[in-house]
Amino acid sequence: MGLQDAMNTRIGGWSSKGLSGGQKRRVSICIEILTRPVLLFLDEPTSGLDSAASYHVNEIVGLARHGGRTIVASIHQPSSEVFELFHNLCLLSAGRTVYFGPAAAANEFFAVNGFPCPSLRNPSDHYLRTINKDFDQEGGALDKKGSQASFLTQSLVLTRRSYVNMYQGSWLLLVTSCNLHWGRVFVLAPSTMTLAELCSIQARGSMLMFVAAFLTFMAIGGFPSFVEDMKIFGRERLNGHYGVAAFVVGNTFSSIPYLLLISVVPGAIAYYLVGLQRGIDHFVYFALVLFVCMMLVESLMMIVASIVPDFLMGIITGAGIQGVMMLNGGFFRLPDDLPKPFWRYPMYYIAFHKYANQGFYKNEFIGLTFPNNQAGGPPPSLAKRS
Repeated sequence: MGLQDAMNTRIGGWSSKGLSGGQKRRVSICIEILTRPVLLFLDEPTSGLDSAASYHVNEIVGLARHGGRTIVASIHQPSSEVFELFHNLCLLSAGRTVYFGPAAAANEFFAVNGFPCPSLRNPSDHYLRTINKDFDQEGGALDKKGSQASFLTQSLVLTRRSYVNMYQGSWLLLVTSCNLHWGRVFVLAPSTMTLAELCSIQARGSMLMFVAAFLTFMAIGGFPSFVEDMKIFGRERLNGHYGVAAFVVGNTFSSIPYLLLISVVPGAIAYYLVGLQRGIDHFVYFALVLFVCMMLVESLMMIVASIVPDFLMGIITGAGIQGVMMLNGGFFRLPDDLPKPFWRYPMYYIAFHKYANQGFYKNEFIGLTFPNNQAGGPPPSLAKRS
């Protein structure tokens, strides 16, 4: 493989910078050969190699002659010497098989069908040029006036691409499982709590606070996809393909279906399993508040990804920001008890948990009557506002 000069080079870490791209590719092929596989797949093993290195790399095809080994390789534009090393040839065009058979018989096949290979031309170049249909359409994109796509087109394309790449649906089961578990905590409470304690304001408030804070915290799972999207965005923006506005619109609209699904399905499980206020209007309000909270967390993590491109530090930064917001959202400490500099002004008013808690509490408590465990005492109630 021509790697004698790199014999003492350590692979991995910073020291691997001493190897070129072609040498790294040859090393990866050697690692696979060491296991003596019966079947070996090589995806473009000659990319980044010159003609001489490509020939030596493809000499591993000779392994097929010993021990009954089979090697399948995909190669773009091989040299004539490399092409002669292969026994069988498969040519594809537009996803369809054009030729599959002995490599030596391909020349006759093309000649019989009216495409003979000129005597001084590389056979592989002739075959690929003949079957290639990518450039047959008239009027290429470069000839069209106004080749820059409109903002609407950019947004639609980015939305579709981001929608395909979104994987929030993969952690939908995790959110559902969590809802089942913490929902059962409140459902199983009657065995250890009195009716008055079960229906207390504290129990319901704790449950709703969990929804507004810790459940929406799971939306941080979208951060890895944001980091990868930001890398692609930086390159494509420099090339002038689209701007910041189209990127934000595309990522926002692609997230909406997933976040709605996560808000409605696990939200319904938690809402009705615990036994909150009946009525479709109460549940719709509950799901909408949960959806908006998750959208805010997604937006927050997108901002963090644009500032902190490192995966680990980004997760830590996003979690820290949300933790500060939870602490000052009005549940753990009353607003009047918070130190005014920074914690109350402005953090208490910046934290979205403040507004989520208010919405959840008003939706749940207004109109409810709670039993009084003190004999003769009137039951406390919260009348609906006019």
